[in-house]
Amino acid sequence: MSYRRPALPRTLTAMIAACLAALPTAAQTSRAGEKGQARQAEQGRWTSPRTADGHPDLQGVWISISATPLERPKALADRPLLTDEEVATLRKRAARIFKSGNSDFAAGDNVFLAAFENVDQFRSPTATHGADEMIEREFDNRTSLVVDPPDGRIPALTPEAQQRQAATAAAVQYPARAEDVNNAQRCISWSVPRLGGRYGAGDLAYYQIFQNRGYVVIYLETGHEARIIPLDGRPHLSRGVRQWNGDSRGRWEGDTLIVDTTNFSHKSNFMTAAEGLHLVERFTRIAPDRIKYEMRLEDPTTWTRSWSAEMPLKLSREPLFESACHEGNYEIMSGMLRAARVNKAAARSAGAEPR
Repeated sequence: MSYRRPALPRTLTAMIAACLAALPTAAQTSRAGEKGQARQAEQGRWTSPRTADGHPDLQGVWISISATPLERPKALADRPLLTDEEVATLRKRAARIFKSGNSDFAAGDNVFLAAFENVDQFRSPTATHGADEMIEREFDNRTSLVVDPPDGRIPALTPEAQQRQAATAAAVQYPARAEDVNNAQRCISWSVPRLGGRYGAGDLAYYQIFQNRGYVVIYLETGHEARIIPLDGRPHLSRGVRQWNGDSRGRWEGDTLIVDTTNFSHKSNFMTAAEGLHLVERFTRIAPDRIKYEMRLEDPTTWTRSWSAEMPLKLSREPLFESACHEGNYEIMSGMLRAARVNKAAARSAGAEPR
């Protein structure tokens, strides 16, 4: 299965190059060298390549393609891991369901769930593509990306967060103005972290990492958002300064890059969390083609306790391209608002007056 993307414009390339002018060129490893590193990793002798300042080299294009669901399905409540035989069965089922050309596009958890439920075909009322436009998703033994709490489920929302969630859902059902539509649909921001759904894994989950002595840049293809993360120990911005993707500060702890992010805007929205969100991410290169990406999320105004997830990143040979989405996209926005007006009128005619 394949996914084709438009070419990256020179202006965007120039912008990144100017921002990262001090970065050294990443060493290009030959295929023979990669095979040798893979053998060393299998034998437990592999160590990460280093940058000029001695830290692990995380640079390159990476993609999240795990089929593991964000939360553990209730049918697997007491099972954090599957057997190798069960994983092999899921792979065979997924190939049958999605490579036949008869299913809808499956995003997020739906690849795992369709295989787990062993459906004949996958159908989604909101799908705009067929399964032939999907990219391969990887199955492993885990039954959830959430690793804490131990039940593999995101903690319950606080009463305050439940009210925010209900208000957001009501506005999105019949949006009267662009501001009622979420940030991703408005092509403004796709949130940090990118966890769960199509932005969390699959064709819209490409990253590129750049490093030098003073900064790490995590560039996200979807939405062409660049997180520029200083490593010099400077404090976070004043609490009065808020940003879509928060204010990130990085440091090395052994071979792990730790990124601490605060100061999210009240207009940000990660699972209803916004200005109260505190995010700590950990990036550890564990093999020639793998980064272990861990995250800890805390917001006492949103969840009843903090929680953690782990999402693997895989090295990709694909270059990044421009995301063809920008705020004010007339056809998308006007189409959604027209459809909302029609749906609202239909509901009123049927006697189901929407609020």
